[in-house]
Amino acid sequence: MKISSIKNIKSGYKPVFAGIKKDSFQSGTIPTPSQYNDLRVFYHHIYEYKKGLRSLVLTTEKADNRWIIESKLQKEQIPYVINNVNGKNINVFFGNKDCIRVVSTFDSRLDKLTPEQDFMLGIMLGYDKILQCKRYFAMRDKYFAKSKKYS
Repeated sequence: MKISSIKNIKSGYKPVFAGIKKDSFQSGTIPTPSQYNDLRVFYHHIYEYKKGLRSLVLTTEKADNRWIIESKLQKEQIPYVINNVNGKNINVFFGNKDCIRVVSTFDSRLDKLTPEQDFMLGIMLGYDKILQCKRYFAMRDKYFAKSKKYS
């Protein structure tokens, strides 16, 4: 999907979103050109999910675009969880309902995940299994070093 070229903005030309049908959004949720540009990766992730390339997606988006994101996921009937990051951004998880059920049990702050939760999330997102194993052991060793320090 791409925005057709914008020519002669002063003459009142309005951009046309190629590949997006007006009825694909709920009333009042058609993104502006700026919002569409911000959400290009999000739309691509939906494409990959629907083609079966991913079973779970995590994308960080601007909090201002939350209503467009939720409308699109609801319209496409894709299960999702949205967590606030810092007031300006949100983490959007979407995909297989069982993956979403697992993610919804995790702390919404990704830096607070246990080594086991971090490992599970990485595997569900399709990260390299060997690298996730190495990451798990590094996180676990760090986690145990902290707990021994306080005992």
